[in-house]
Amino acid sequence: SHWCNVAYWEHRTRVGRLYTVYEQSVSIFYDLPQGNGFCLGQLNLENRSETVRRTRSKIGYGILLSKEPDGVWAYNRSDHPIFVNSPTLDIPNCRTLIVRKVMPGYSIKVFDYEKSCLLQHTADLDYADGPYDPNSVRISFAKGWGPCYSRQFITSCPCWLEILLSN
Repeated sequence: SHWCNVAYWEHRTRVGRLYTVYEQSVSIFYDLPQGNGFCLGQLNLENRSETVRRTRSKIGYGILLSKEPDGVWAYNRSDHPIFVNSPTLDIPNCRTLIVRKVMPGYSIKVFDYEKSCLLQHTADLDYADGPYDPNSVRISFAKGWGPCYSRQFITSCPCWLEILLSN
């Protein structure tokens, strides 16, 4: 069975279908002649803004997402940073959204299974950033969001992914 679904978004619009992941790892990239995985360059959307076009051109080799025994890891294969938010990266009971910047060539554990189990028992918080899913990870290409950036919400980012993890 699958371990996650990936949704690709441009600002507030989901582009294409959910991409279901069955293998232990998946490449999510812009456009390569040879490559297997989720090719974002193949997704069509009419009337793209210039900002989205510029950001899409920066995705390049994108990310490698892999399911490991301790959690889910993202390796930044692009030439530009990625920005990540996940319930297991946040500080428990912190009222501020934490977005991590991951430079090219680096990886980060975007979801920790053990920490997730502990968080399931904490109280639900009000999130100003839209619906909250304790089993999802959000990754933006080249543009950050949150308290430290001009974009307060991920829906203001030109190109981003929603990783929906299976329980």
